Order: sequence, then structure tokens, then C-alpha cells
Amino acid sequence: MVPMSIVKINVLTVPAEQREVLEKRFASRAGSVENSDGFEWFELLRPVEGTDQYLVYTRWRDEAAFQAWMEGPMKSAHQGGGDRPKPAASGSEVWSFEVVQQAAPKGA
Repeated sequence: MVPMSIVKINVLTVPAEQREVLEKRFASRAGSVENSDGFEWFELLRPVEGTDQYLVYTRWRDEAAFQAWMEGPMKSAHQGGGDRPKPAASGSEVWSFEVVQQAAPKGA
């Protein structure tokens, strides 16, 4: 059996007044994850009804690739000095999944 990717979903609780701030911060980080070894996919999902939770969806070749990114580029990006802006999210939780089935449009 060929091993499939893993998915990490960071669930961010974002107050309404911080939504624009969060989205701008993600837009300004373009390229920071895309060049990481083992990275396959990223999506920032905005809630449309009934919740204040954004989902940050990332897909990786394997757990080792994700951990290398967490310990390298991700850690560096989230460390900082005293002038660092306060987080836009008031809470965060990471969900982990293994891909067991997948489909794509024909011809994709």
C-alpha cells in the first residue's frame, strides 16, 4: 500500500473585529510554507455562518515534513521581539488526519 499524505488543520478562533487582520497576515506570508520540503497544499477557510473559527488547511507528504516545517520556518515566523503584534486569534487547536482516499476531477 502506497503511503498517502497527512493533513493538519489549525482551528483558529477569531473575533469578528480581527478577521481582516488575520486574512491580511496570511496574505503577507505568501511563500513561507510553499517552499518547504514535503508541502503539498494550503487553504485558509473563512467561516460563513454560525462560527468564529477559521480553518488553516495544510497537506504534507508525511509527518516528518510537517514537523520539520514546524521546527524551522514556522517556529522562526512566530518568534519575535517586543514589537510583535498581538495574535489575531484568541484560540488555536490543531487537528491531524491521514488521507485514506482522494479524488480529483478527470484530466486534472
